[in-house]
Amino acid sequence: MNMPDRQVLSFHESLLRESDIDLLRGPHWLNDQIISFYFEYLEKVIYKDIEEFLFVSPEVTQCLKIVSRNEASIFLSPLKATQRDLIFFALNDNENTSAGGSHWSLLVLSRPENTFFHFDSSSGSNLSSSRVFFSRLREPLGCPDADLQQHKCLQQSNGYDCGIHLICVTDQVAEYARRTDRVSGTPSISYQQVSRKRREILEIILELGGAI
Repeated sequence: MNMPDRQVLSFHESLLRESDIDLLRGPHWLNDQIISFYFEYLEKVIYKDIEEFLFVSPEVTQCLKIVSRNEASIFLSPLKATQRDLIFFALNDNENTSAGGSHWSLLVLSRPENTFFHFDSSSGSNLSSSRVFFSRLREPLGCPDADLQQHKCLQQSNGYDCGIHLICVTDQVAEYARRTDRVSGTPSISYQQVSRKRREILEIILELGGAI
């Protein structure tokens, strides 16, 4: 008999279950739920006083990939996206409406630089997805003349850590932008950051009252 998938943590809009936690404990690809939780943690805790930053969940990003340009504002307007200086999108290569995909990368709009910066830990894997997403969102985000740049970043050493790279790079870009007001020139993360991030996320879940 299958055991119930126990609820571990409810945090604002995020709900984590035991199956999600198992992905952090082992060498596994991270799902939408873990990345959504971490983005919400950044928004609600780490950068709660910085209204210029917006962290868009994978679910909303996926919807934005599929809807028309005209419909995109339905999702962006409640987020006050056109008023944000820095917008983080967790991008994957899934082209369907349901959760899934096989590779994560980070796309960041820096409004002061009028540029979307793409960070891909498996260089080129999400190049097509980033181009399509960028061209779709320029006008709804109020930056029709923005450029797209593929930003240099650390390359993953295995086939499952793209989500961890995405989270680590998000940390790096957000902190760098908070200090410098730009994304261009963000230093690469290290393999040490990647190797310890799963444990750090588990500790955050515990600190927030997660029943691990």
